[in-house]
Amino acid sequence: MRTHLVIVAFLLPFIQTLYSQTGIVKGIVTGENNLPLEGVAISYQQKGTATNDKGEYQLEVPAGKIIDITFSHIAYKKLTRQIKLAEGEIVDFSPKLVSKTEQIDEVIVKNQKNEAEGIDKMPIQTVKQLPGANAGIENALKNIGLGVSGTNELSTQYNVRGGNYDENLVYVNGIEVYRPFLIRSGQQEGLSFLNPEMTHNVQFSAGGFQAKYGDKLSSVLDITYKKPQQFGLSLEASLLGGSATMENLSRNKKLSSIIGVRYRNNSLFVNSKDIQTNYKPDFTDVQGYLSYQLTDRFNLDFLGNFSMNNYNYTPVSRRTRFGTLDNPLGLVVYYEGNEDDKYLTLFGALKGTYLVNENLTVSVTGSAYNTREEEHYDILANYFIGEVNADFGSDNFGDIQFEQAIGAQLDHARNDLDALISNASVKLAYKKEDQLFELGAKYQIEDIRDRIIEWQVI
Repeated sequence: MRTHLVIVAFLLPFIQTLYSQTGIVKGIVTGENNLPLEGVAISYQQKGTATNDKGEYQLEVPAGKIIDITFSHIAYKKLTRQIKLAEGEIVDFSPKLVSKTEQIDEVIVKNQKNEAEGIDKMPIQTVKQLPGANAGIENALKNIGLGVSGTNELSTQYNVRGGNYDENLVYVNGIEVYRPFLIRSGQQEGLSFLNPEMTHNVQFSAGGFQAKYGDKLSSVLDITYKKPQQFGLSLEASLLGGSATMENLSRNKKLSSIIGVRYRNNSLFVNSKDIQTNYKPDFTDVQGYLSYQLTDRFNLDFLGNFSMNNYNYTPVSRRTRFGTLDNPLGLVVYYEGNEDDKYLTLFGALKGTYLVNENLTVSVTGSAYNTREEEHYDILANYFIGEVNADFGSDNFGDIQFEQAIGAQLDHARNDLDALISNASVKLAYKKEDQLFELGAKYQIEDIRDRIIEWQVI
């Protein structure tokens, strides 16, 4: 115990000497309005402290040498003072900080809005990734388009806000495109005009669009095809068909071209339904978009399409069960004959765009659309309704054992349509500062020859 007391007594002078080698700086930091500042950092070398909510601080510093103490705050100019304290000295230093004002470079804020009011943009990658029996732009509209719906997964047609299927406008690079007239079901439809692999931008409006798009009531789908910047080739294949797309840019970068070829066969879908059929559909589509920069002010664009859809449908039989658990009924139909439909579509459009000056642009467009459609069928259906065998132990379980009604139905059609739609239009676009003025005129000739011979006997 005595040894411990001796050691403490021996070390005490050294501790007092060590403590006396420092001094203390304290005070209150205020601003220009003489109000205390909270959060001011006070530091020297790598040590420091900060003021409390009353602006007070206390900092222990080495004695016997000159040190630089810095007072800093994000909203005030930095203040540095040199201080030299004697051993054990306490100094009261209350600085007043000056507000910091910095001059920054010029900031330009630009406001850019969508020139086509009422039009919503759809990301093309989202459109390509959405799955579907007939994947494409129209399929994406049914999933993410506002007010858009469809009743057939094999069809690319859609209605908007309860409207009809033919009340929707479709434009490709400012050129209106059309759909076949005689198609009755999604099985007959085939490929849509729009090729997703050639598409650069998709805009859609479910109403309230500008008058320049036309006078249909439901919607407008505005597609912009790519202008290639380099050579590219893409291939796609599946059990339902395939596609190939090639894009190219000339060495002088004046001529750009993109060509797409598609083939599709929907027999896997239809053959899996209730009706036993021999279904042979062939849908082929070739499209091309070329753009040539003749001069710095004049540009020429061409859009062409060839589409051939062959639909051969031979139903064999159909079995349908209905009724209740106590009274199960069945319908059996046997077919004779077939349906043979052909849809040939040709489309071409030439568009010239001239930049008069930096504010005025004039574009002239001429296009022609020709479709030849044949819908020929003779189908005889013999059917009977009866009670279904509900005995699980019977070899004929599920078959009709007692016929209650029989009948027949003959459907005949020789429908032919030949339509030629030609139009020419001129548009002027004048831009002044943030304002855009557009003026246009369009002349269209429609020559539609439709022969319908169709009857039904029951």
